[in-house]
Amino acid sequence: MELRHLRYFVMVAEERHFTRAAARLNMQQPPLSQQIRALEDELGFDLFKRHPKGVDLTAGGLVFLQEAQDILARVKEGSLKASRAAHGIEGQLCIGFTSSAAAHPLTPQIIRAFRERFPGVAVSLKEGSAQQLTEAAIDGGVDVGILRAPVGGHQSIEFHRLLNEEMLLTLPVGHRLLADHAAQDPMPVIALTSLSDEPFILVRRPGAPGMYANLIKACQNAGFNPRIAFEVERMLTNVSLVAAGAGISIVPASMKDVHKDSVVYCRIGGARPPLHAPVTLVCRSFNQLPPLENFIDLSRELSGRKALQRP
Repeated sequence: MELRHLRYFVMVAEERHFTRAAARLNMQQPPLSQQIRALEDELGFDLFKRHPKGVDLTAGGLVFLQEAQDILARVKEGSLKASRAAHGIEGQLCIGFTSSAAAHPLTPQIIRAFRERFPGVAVSLKEGSAQQLTEAAIDGGVDVGILRAPVGGHQSIEFHRLLNEEMLLTLPVGHRLLADHAAQDPMPVIALTSLSDEPFILVRRPGAPGMYANLIKACQNAGFNPRIAFEVERMLTNVSLVAAGAGISIVPASMKDVHKDSVVYCRIGGARPPLHAPVTLVCRSFNQLPPLENFIDLSRELSGRKALQRP
């Protein structure tokens, strides 16, 4: 028994006439009659009572009609669900993010746009460090992570850089390095060389090794090794400690409104290499499910990057 046999049977049952059913099926009447007779032989009972004006359903035919319609409806629904899953319109997606990446407007913009464009995809969110999200992408704990600088490398993952933004120096209000700058100066420029004696507050190296290493290298190129006073888990904590007068820090420019009454954000002069904070996606590089592919393409679209060319 094949699905086409069920479709033939349902069509004849609806029309109560072989010739009209054959016309709707775009086939000849004799082959249709042969297919129905073969179906009856397989079932072991007649589905129709044939008469000069057409056909009527038998008692067995009435019951079988309901079952056939249910089967065809389930097949249609299953095909639709499978098609939606194949195109990433339905499914699941676990998105990880770091607190500093979430501070950039692009991150909530991407997540919101994805939820609006693909409402059939169940989205779950998970916060972690760049290291944690990279490891989670490798072992399947998240489908995609939004972080700053890439952490390490592994054959099973890939990175997609969406943008770069400037890193800013954060000083507590009233800091001595601000004495030579007018209060109305919205963004003072402070030379990196002037920070040699300052206590730095940084995100721990395992959490953000890329930006940590870049800062160390820039300081060494400026002639000093930075004095690390505190290492914290998240950049938001950096700014809070700077506001408390515990030291200075360097954070992405998108965080410049955090504690803005207690902290002054400054541009950094003379840093080699220039200090930038990227926004980067990390995800597995193999067997990417359609919702993940759609998320990557949407992220690149919103960041101004070209969509990936997929086979």
